[in-house]
Amino acid sequence: MKKDTKETRQHILDTGYKLIVSKGFSSVGLAEILQSAGVPKGSFYYYFKSKEQFGEEIIRSYFKEYLVALEDIFQPRESSAYNRLMGYWQRWIETQSDECVDQKCLVVKLSAEVADLSEPMRLALLDGSSLVVERIAKCISEGIDDGSIAKINASITAELLYNMWLGATLMSKLQRKAGGLHQAMQTTTSILTSGTVV
Repeated sequence: MKKDTKETRQHILDTGYKLIVSKGFSSVGLAEILQSAGVPKGSFYYYFKSKEQFGEEIIRSYFKEYLVALEDIFQPRESSAYNRLMGYWQRWIETQSDECVDQKCLVVKLSAEVADLSEPMRLALLDGSSLVVERIAKCISEGIDDGSIAKINASITAELLYNMWLGATLMSKLQRKAGGLHQAMQTTTSILTSGTVV
């Protein structure tokens, strides 16, 4: 595998992400990552001081890509901010199904597992999640301005919705069905259109 330094590092991160989002951080050993990536142990330690630092970098890389995708979804176009937000939540439902492994939410997968295991990884998850909530709040504010969203506190609502969707995703994993996600969609619709929970 002949790649330049940047490509090799990203290749290791991409490979690790797929393994970790499927199995969890603790369940994936360094040997499995190296074998799947097709790189020697020395290459791993050239880029990462430890598995923990590797995990932290996977989280930061995940959020970097996620926020670029989020910016594209929320980019003002002909549709209202409300429609852009609802499109985001619909995509959330679609990507959190059991069949969709590559796009699973890393926040859902790792938060409970690494919160007590690694402070740097916990902070990376928290920082990334906070940026997502900020972007959701911005879109809510745009919706209030264009009249497509009820007059609500954008920051508080964004945090509430993000927390609700994370919780609904966890429950859907436990129940092995998407009922909680569809319930979250109904509640989101109610909050954004009327400012109340039905």
